[in-house]
Amino acid sequence: MYDDVLLPTDGSDGTSAATVHAAELAGTYDATVHVLSVADSRNRFESPTSGIAPEAWDEEQRNQAEAAIDATVDALPDGVDAKRVLREGVPHEVVVAYVDEADVDVVVMGTHGRTGLDHYLIGSVTEKVVRRSPAPVLSVRLDDD
Repeated sequence: MYDDVLLPTDGSDGTSAATVHAAELAGTYDATVHVLSVADSRNRFESPTSGIAPEAWDEEQRNQAEAAIDATVDALPDGVDAKRVLREGVPHEVVVAYVDEADVDVVVMGTHGRTGLDHYLIGSVTEKVVRRSPAPVLSVRLDDD
């Protein structure tokens, strides 16, 4: 049923909760977990007065994405086949594109469960993926504990 499980990660606590579910699916179905992190290409600080060069922003985003992948793969149980994937772009767009590219069967993502003004201002990568993904998406809410 599930041969390829996509586990997008940004290194946040929400990913930790999703990792448990992805590992369970992978163990049950002998699936490969594709651990994907996206170096966000949208430099929000490119103005001349911002003080952050686009190259420095891009490098930091790649470093963060690599660290998120490493931490997530390390959190998977021994015996779970994991594929490391680093991409650049707009996170929700890259995740949805990868679903098609890798013929993913299910996406497992963490969510912070923001509501109200926080949700409106920050948005939700998970929500955008849920709305656009051609594969089912299991969203795992981060506990408040």
